[in-house]
Amino acid sequence: MLRIENKNVLVTGASRGIGKAIAELFADQGANVIVSDLDDELGKKVATGIGGMACYLHLDVGKEDDWIAANEFIKNKFGGLDILVNNAGIAGILETHGPHDPENLDIESWRKVHQTNLDGVALGCKYGIRLMRKSSSASIVNISSRSGIVGIPFAAAYASSKAAVRNHTKSVALYCAEKQYPIRCNSIHPGAIYTPIWDVMLGEGEQRENAVKVISSEIPLGAMGEPIDVAYAALYLASDESRYVTGIELNVDGGILAGSAASPPNK
Repeated sequence: MLRIENKNVLVTGASRGIGKAIAELFADQGANVIVSDLDDELGKKVATGIGGMACYLHLDVGKEDDWIAANEFIKNKFGGLDILVNNAGIAGILETHGPHDPENLDIESWRKVHQTNLDGVALGCKYGIRLMRKSSSASIVNISSRSGIVGIPFAAAYASSKAAVRNHTKSVALYCAEKQYPIRCNSIHPGAIYTPIWDVMLGEGEQRENAVKVISSEIPLGAMGEPIDVAYAALYLASDESRYVTGIELNVDGGILAGSAASPPNK
């Protein structure tokens, strides 16, 4: 039995990494998936690879005009929306000039990170709600981060934006409940998930291998996660299996946030 059969789904930032894994898994589970991104070439490739009813939509999540256009596209093509995964985000290290530490932060870089990571989620929820009010059972899944719960000294803007996503998720959940909309809203907090966002920190070749080993040694389960690990969590929150779940934060981090590192020693 397919878990989200015939559901209309929009996944932002779906050309690679976690977003791509979510789009592919949701399609496998029967959904009509709208792959959205800024990278049109990669995004179209993902949509073509999925096949079926999947389609690509150019969407800069930090721009309201793009969300208005997306709203019209989805209404005209699908009639509405059942599931929204607000996944698009940037770390800011590569995308802005920086720096990003609290003492020396560059305010324009700070604003760019928040425009994508926070404004993008807020606008997604705003227009998502309007598209989902007539759904029989709808779900918004916001991808936050472990960094939305703990501080990151060298990436303060990223941590701040993801913390705001965590809180806004709860506001959306309560708002929809008060309005008696058939919409739930939850956040996922990935930890060390092996995606392209890590490239700048991991390096290449032997340096990368060593870096991965060091990171893995500090994770209680002893390894970095894969995008599919987050995708399965998103599938649960998107499906009717979680119909009584709203306003939660689901950590997908190998146990990092459970406390101090507790991975077994190498023998």
